[in-house]
Amino acid sequence: MTVSASRQPLPATTSSGSRTALPQVVIDLEKLRHFNCGLGRFSYYLGREILRVTEKSFEPVFLLPKGADRYFPEGGYRQLAATVGRKEVVQQLLRPLARPFLRRSEVAVWHVSNQMSRYLPLDPRVPVILTVHDLNFLHESPQADRGREIERKLIDIQRKVDRAAALVTDSQYVADDLTAHVNLGDRRVHVVPLGLGEPPAASTKRPAFLPEGPFLFTVGNCLIHKNFHVLFDLLPAVPGSRLVIAGKKATPYGEHLEREIVQRGLSDTVIMPGEVTDGDRQWLYENCEAFLFPSLTEGFGFPVLEAMQAGRPVFCSRKTSLPEIAGDAASYFDSFDGETMAAVYQEGMHRFMAGPRQAAAALREHAAAFSWAETARRYCQVYEAVLSMR
Repeated sequence: MTVSASRQPLPATTSSGSRTALPQVVIDLEKLRHFNCGLGRFSYYLGREILRVTEKSFEPVFLLPKGADRYFPEGGYRQLAATVGRKEVVQQLLRPLARPFLRRSEVAVWHVSNQMSRYLPLDPRVPVILTVHDLNFLHESPQADRGREIERKLIDIQRKVDRAAALVTDSQYVADDLTAHVNLGDRRVHVVPLGLGEPPAASTKRPAFLPEGPFLFTVGNCLIHKNFHVLFDLLPAVPGSRLVIAGKKATPYGEHLEREIVQRGLSDTVIMPGEVTDGDRQWLYENCEAFLFPSLTEGFGFPVLEAMQAGRPVFCSRKTSLPEIAGDAASYFDSFDGETMAAVYQEGMHRFMAGPRQAAAALREHAAAFSWAETARRYCQVYEAVLSMR
């Protein structure tokens, strides 16, 4: 069955059970269930761009939660429903019973689009591509009382790796991390950087929580690996500026930050508004003096690119994937004592202010190199490589 002229979503199989001319590639976009989270946005952009860039070497089949077809109104794909019956916890019970009766599947490749996915093909003969976005759980503190949790997550990823014909990561850092902690056998790891979408429209006025005056900005859920507390020691070097930490703060680390702010007398200097709207976040990116990101563990690091897209100077840690993503466009904290951070900040701001228009243009150019269309093209190449192995 071919795609209709109206390019509406098609069922995964025809009523007669006939095969399609092109091999079917199932792409797990189930995380569209949570559209505003990182994996939800990844699913949206990957699906949208695959529909645009595929050269008809395969037929995309989107595994979608209920109602998520609204994100792809142009059609041009088949659809599988992400139901409980398709979860691996059910499939693994059915597979031994169904195996003697399975006909050759119309699905040629199945893309498990994140390491936490619970969906795998019923037919064990269908090759699987697994994307691992990060192994951040290995690097979060404290670890002493998390041994069983870490072991359980590693076992789960190892099982998926064992089932995979090919692996994909967002960065070389994650590829190296995966190689160090999981037995990959002879499987190739394809590094496919993520893309950067168009920014949302910025709010038309200053957020109500932010008083007038210059400010520094950082964003992220308040988890200990974000390392936000070290920025408090930088503030004396930037007199007159406030620090805005935007993101979910109802966490143990968020409570720790709020206690530190009070104990250090920074209540008028450090502002923690919690989660903010897309418009306010974009306003903060566009109007901050600088963006600070001292995170210790990132599989990719979207915020540094989002700040560069807004043309603002970026200061981040030289940890994990951040140097790979930010390149020469960022300034780096090689240590987190206040004096060292202050020196890095002052030097970086001096360079930026020596030619702010040119510097902002260079930052935007760096961010623009991360394209979702290119991400989709490279995923299509991985699909085609696995298809060629059949």
